[in-house]
Amino acid sequence: MRPIVGITSYVEPASWGVWIDQDAALIRKSYVDAVTAAGARAVILPPDDTDADVLRALDALIIAGGADLGPDLYGEEPGPLTESRPDRDRSESLLLKAALRSDLPVLGICRGMQLLAVTCGGRLHQHLPDVVGSDKHRPGPGVYGWHGITLEPGSLAADVAGDGPEGDGRVEVNTYHHQGVADPGTLAVTAWADDGVIEAVEDPAKRFVLGVQWHPEEAGERRIFESLVDAART
Repeated sequence: MRPIVGITSYVEPASWGVWIDQDAALIRKSYVDAVTAAGARAVILPPDDTDADVLRALDALIIAGGADLGPDLYGEEPGPLTESRPDRDRSESLLLKAALRSDLPVLGICRGMQLLAVTCGGRLHQHLPDVVGSDKHRPGPGVYGWHGITLEPGSLAADVAGDGPEGDGRVEVNTYHHQGVADPGTLAVTAWADDGVIEAVEDPAKRFVLGVQWHPEEAGERRIFESLVDAART
């Protein structure tokens, strides 16, 4: 039987067939395709902050990308460019805390990595261009930035991302975010961009807890999802 991997989803206006601008629970199919290709069954989880009981049916959890985290999660007021989704914040915080307590394998992607850091006591930069002086992590609407990162040798992030073409732990990744991790809390930082932005965090004490700031589901990086599914099988 294939492991079951839950993927959190957005609620956004969407159009299909004769239906225009209807509220829909959705996720980019690239997430589903990546989980399926890794040998698992993907289950999409709409926001629901009643309880975390669904985790009993899951073998692993992916916290997907999306809108900004509400800065109330780390004790700050929202900046002028912060656009949050409180329904996702509440639901995903509930799921993530329960998953960490039960040592369920967890992969956080982009927003998911940021939520992982905040849940573990960290905080965010609300607008990275104010910190690093450029828009390279999100060059424009719907445009991924590509840049180099350096991975910590021996880390889970290095294991799933590889050593790069030169064997020096440097790889190119695709990013789309204007917020970033300022403080990882209790997590270990295991990858950095050239400008110092944190690109991966993990908890070595857990079976599989990894957050990546890039989008492996869009880049066709199968190893990261295969590693998650391998952990789910145990």
